Amino acid sequence: MIGRIPAAALLLGLAGLIPFIWAALLVLDLFAVPDWPIPQVLLGEGRLIMIRYGGIILPFMSGVLFGFATNARGVQSVAAYALSVLPALWWFFMPGSGMTSALTNLATGFIGLLLLDYAFFRWGLTPSWWIALRVQLTVVVVLCLCVGIFL
Repeated sequence: MIGRIPAAALLLGLAGLIPFIWAALLVLDLFAVPDWPIPQVLLGEGRLIMIRYGGIILPFMSGVLFGFATNARGVQSVAAYALSVLPALWWFFMPGSGMTSALTNLATGFIGLLLLDYAFFRWGLTPSWWIALRVQLTVVVVLCLCVGIFL
């Protein structure tokens, strides 16, 4: 059964989307308005922001899975610990040779992470609300990354 997502988890999860969304808006060039008072620190190359931020979040989520693996026992714990490090290793070995390949590899990593989230959920290692939160966040992240890849 999928439980109700706690407000704090939902709000912080949504806040974590802000850099991805902001970067996608930069890629779409929605801030190219003359004399618009946006601080210089908030402007930049959207694709590079996606790569830098996504390259932090993907390994961070590996750590979250590693924490969930502590709930496993026996042979399942070996599998859970081994699988939990895959997103971090993916990004280490597949950073890409340019912006498009890096964004593609990040998108692939986040989709793979969602599959791992689902496995950990099915194994009963996560809170009941986990997969509902992760699906929502992953859809937005992958859509933002697709803006960087295809536009």
